Amino acid sequence: MAETDVRSNRCSVQMGYVHCFADKVKRFPGLAGRETWKVGKEDPRRVVHSFKVGIALTLVSLLYLMEPLFNGIGQNAMWAVMTVVVVMEFTVGATLSKGLNRGLGTLLAASLAFLTEYIADAPGRIFRAVFIAIAVFIIGTMTSYVRFIPYIKKNYDYGVLIFLLTFNLITVSSYRIDDVWSIAEDRISTIAIGCAICLVMSILVFPNWSGEDLHNNTISRLEGLANCIQVCVREYFNDSEESTCQDDSSEDPIYKGYKAVLDSKTTDETLALQASWEPRYLRYCHRIPWHQYAKVGAALRYFSYTVVALHGCLQSEIQTPKSIRALYKDSCIRLGEEVSKVLRELANSIRNNRQFSPEMLSNNLNAALQDLNSALKSQPQLVLGSRNSRAINTPIQAVQHHDQKLEEDTRTSLPSVKNIGSSSRLGCRSREHSRELTKKVLRTQLSKAAIVSLEFSEALPFAAFTSLLVEMVAKLDRVMDEVEDLGRMAYFREFEDVENGDKIVVTCEKPKTDIAQNGVPSAGSE
Repeated sequence: MAETDVRSNRCSVQMGYVHCFADKVKRFPGLAGRETWKVGKEDPRRVVHSFKVGIALTLVSLLYLMEPLFNGIGQNAMWAVMTVVVVMEFTVGATLSKGLNRGLGTLLAASLAFLTEYIADAPGRIFRAVFIAIAVFIIGTMTSYVRFIPYIKKNYDYGVLIFLLTFNLITVSSYRIDDVWSIAEDRISTIAIGCAICLVMSILVFPNWSGEDLHNNTISRLEGLANCIQVCVREYFNDSEESTCQDDSSEDPIYKGYKAVLDSKTTDETLALQASWEPRYLRYCHRIPWHQYAKVGAALRYFSYTVVALHGCLQSEIQTPKSIRALYKDSCIRLGEEVSKVLRELANSIRNNRQFSPEMLSNNLNAALQDLNSALKSQPQLVLGSRNSRAINTPIQAVQHHDQKLEEDTRTSLPSVKNIGSSSRLGCRSREHSRELTKKVLRTQLSKAAIVSLEFSEALPFAAFTSLLVEMVAKLDRVMDEVEDLGRMAYFREFEDVENGDKIVVTCEKPKTDIAQNGVPSAGSE
């Protein structure tokens, strides 16, 4: 019976695995279709790029398929196909970087290989083998070491790798093959054909510029952080309890906003590097300072750490009562709105290639800080929790006061010396009674102290929220500085005040927002 039960259990488990696998197979086409549609819907340029790669591969395959072209190039036509597969990238900058690195590395390696062959061919065959081995060792060692240099690894790592591969291929094969020049010539020509096809398809057919992606990403992250701050401040003062119980998830718009900024370091650096290869210039024939865009992204990441902490205040287990938060609602919301306006103004400045007015933005921020400062000074006891702490003494002070009062009552209530026996009994009872009263008073005072501590801890989240708002304004100066440097280096147009119709020439200096040392905002400098 036991063996039968074991076999039946094994059969049921196996049947469960079979049903589960069959269910996954049935759902796979639907999941694959939805994922494919999602990838194309997120960025339709991916679909266009896929067609471009297919067309490029078809064109380069004609070198192998058409008889006249195959007779002219031969078996080395496959190098052109490999070049298209390796070099063709999504953006123009990445394609140019790989194509130029591959072409330059191949050309330099072929030149050095022919120099090595010319030197090794003179004395004799034995010396030739030894010289080739020594040359391969030296070039391989030096090239591998050069790849560790940060600048070379960042910009020319692929070219150095192709150089090493081509040099070894030509140098070693020249020992057994006499006509090595034809091999090098065919390899260089096929690689040139493949790179040319990739560049034509990337630059002339629906080009995707790395610099444009970096430009748009910077704008979207500035606007995303502005929306995050605005929503976060409003939800903190919202009457519903759902905002305080919301978890960090991919569906949270606040979480999405600052996560895109925090995860942007690698993307910004890659796009800035690729954009430096693109032939794009300003109206004054100056190169666009793509590296400054990366610095703006770094300043945004430094700023977004405060946004993360601000979002954490919404999910704190201990929340400040709504009655206290309502007293400072308007001033906090105004400060959050001003910070959001500054970020949106910076985004518009980059989008429209025009400078902004640091004085106007700083004045508005200082006015909002002054408003919050006045609100905090009007009723500081609500934030510090000192209103209740003044009314209640500490437990130790209360017990000492009770002991003194008890001793006085005992002295006044003692009888005359004549009644010694009765007085001793009354003294014992009074001491026992005093111990019981002390325990009761101590227990009561401790419970009241716990209530005071609880009320003070409820005020701490709002104090943290307010200090983070002020800290956010202080860190915003760094973002404004980087965007201002970008406008100066990229020759943005001068700022024009549309409301007054005046033209304001923006300088590099701007007033700093005055933040007091104690963390409480103060009035702006006059």
